[in-house]
Amino acid sequence: MSPLINSTPGDGRHSHAHGSTAALTLGALGVVYGDIGTSPLYAFRETLRAVSLDGISRDEILGIVSLLIWTLTIIVTLKYVVFLLKADNLGEGGDLALIARVIRVTRKRTLILLALGIAGASFFFGDAILTPAISVLASVEGIELIFPGFEPYVLPAALSVLVTLFVAQRWGTGRISFIFGPVMSVWFVMMAGMGLHGLLKAPEMLYALSPHWGISFLIKHGGIGLIVLSGVFLSVTGAEALYADLGHFGRKPIRAAWGFFVLPALCLNYLGQGALVLTEPSAMGNPFFLLMPEPLRPYLVAMATLATIIAAQAVITGAFSLTRQALQLGFLPRLAIVHTSGSNQGQIYIPALNAVLLIGVVLLVNGFGSSTNLASAYGIAVSCSMVVTTTLGWFYLVHVRQLNRVLAALFVMPVAVIELAFVAANMTKILDGGYVPLLIASGAMLAMAAWVRGAKKVSESAHNLNVAITGFVASMEHSSVARVPGVAIYMTSDTENVPPALLHNLKHNKVLHERNVLLRVDVANRPFLPEDERCQLRSIGPGFEALTIRFGFMETPNISRALPICRKSGLKFDVMSTSFFLGRRRTVVGGGGGPGFFLDRLYVMLTRLAADPIDYFSLPRDRVVEIGARVSI
Repeated sequence: MSPLINSTPGDGRHSHAHGSTAALTLGALGVVYGDIGTSPLYAFRETLRAVSLDGISRDEILGIVSLLIWTLTIIVTLKYVVFLLKADNLGEGGDLALIARVIRVTRKRTLILLALGIAGASFFFGDAILTPAISVLASVEGIELIFPGFEPYVLPAALSVLVTLFVAQRWGTGRISFIFGPVMSVWFVMMAGMGLHGLLKAPEMLYALSPHWGISFLIKHGGIGLIVLSGVFLSVTGAEALYADLGHFGRKPIRAAWGFFVLPALCLNYLGQGALVLTEPSAMGNPFFLLMPEPLRPYLVAMATLATIIAAQAVITGAFSLTRQALQLGFLPRLAIVHTSGSNQGQIYIPALNAVLLIGVVLLVNGFGSSTNLASAYGIAVSCSMVVTTTLGWFYLVHVRQLNRVLAALFVMPVAVIELAFVAANMTKILDGGYVPLLIASGAMLAMAAWVRGAKKVSESAHNLNVAITGFVASMEHSSVARVPGVAIYMTSDTENVPPALLHNLKHNKVLHERNVLLRVDVANRPFLPEDERCQLRSIGPGFEALTIRFGFMETPNISRALPICRKSGLKFDVMSTSFFLGRRRTVVGGGGGPGFFLDRLYVMLTRLAADPIDYFSLPRDRVVEIGARVSI
């Protein structure tokens, strides 16, 4: 954890974005469902490949479509829409929010919760790199059906779209995000219409609505059925966004968008693609685009490209939001965060993460070359992430809902078994590229584990040198140390002990200010805090005060904005006569070897990447005095 940030429990509730249910539902269509809404581009096509080498039968088509529809029903509808949308943390959703909810109730940051949080965030980062690559590639490949000679230009065109998308992040998406909802609503209506058009040619595809066909398919096909499941799972990638974006839109709009728009459109489209392949087996190479009548295909390709850009944008935005939560909860070093909107604090840009994502996406597109090859790597990270979320759901039932442990296990077991089957199915693709997201997730896990471990060791090392503030203040009452006018604000993570920067200032400059404020930044286990809970000021002794400024875990600490609010708590100061003292710790690794030594070295490397605390906390740069110290771990 950052040495200047603490995590504390909190009460209160953050309400999601204001607006009518209709407007929020439209917004949810554009932001929440972009990823899962573009999965029909490749999910059915890739599922067919596992069984189409020797031709494909009517029963196999019915079985595959049945598996697609019932996977959407069980995983998305029952798990996310019905259950998890109720498991919020004061209005916010997502794995880290769920962990914060459990911690808020139990008052304990257990090792298993920290491990689950690190794992869930790591798998999401793996998904965040793959989703833009496969989505945009799949849509651009549709141009080949209109212009057969376009194949050599597919990769350059996809890369151009992706590079432009990532470069545009620095300006924010607020100016164009208002069109996301209308575009995606047209997209879902178009998909539903295409599906209905295909279904009219083979109404017998409606038999696929029965789970009997999917179960029979798996029983008859044995090992091949496992491979098919890895393709079926592509239909639910992006489902995590339903839960993660809960705080932005609210439970009712997300449910309404799913029930009235997204689920019917997806089911109809998969039924239509199945009907097309049933009547025209040659269409299995690209059933989604071939489902549209030829004169209208150019419009479909254009809409598909827009939809996949929106899907990629939603994932990138989610990665920014998750990263901010992770660093606020102490899983990552401080990173520079740029706010791209003056009115919406959720619109942020993280330059370092954006660069990593861009490099990763470009390497993946160049390395795999097509959406079909990328599909082999897709799904592993998402399926593992879903298992983590289901496990956290068990903790929620036990600790928050106070359900018996066995009953809670019985409740989540059916979904867990299905998701573990998907994990096993996706593991069959490891040698075909599935190792890529696992490597990405493993790297992220290692970095976060090293940071959490190293931050704890630094905190323990500093604790051994602590000087109690009460005794120090008492000794200063009768000291001959010179006092100078003004206010000195010392940033610290522990207001019960003297900040090292204060001791060094006293040792080297041999002066104290008239007023000395020990400033501690706390991160609450809730997403946002109202202004009346932002500051807490208490007197320590003559000339010494302790100030605690609290932020929600989805907020970016901004001291310059918070200090004026603190005037209501009794803090009176003049910025021009105030100095901020900031301790700089240079961490070095001691002797030793083995895994621990490697993690320590990695932690030291990560400290070099951490953002300047002056910028991170938005301190007035011309009023900051930095004092360094060397810490060995």
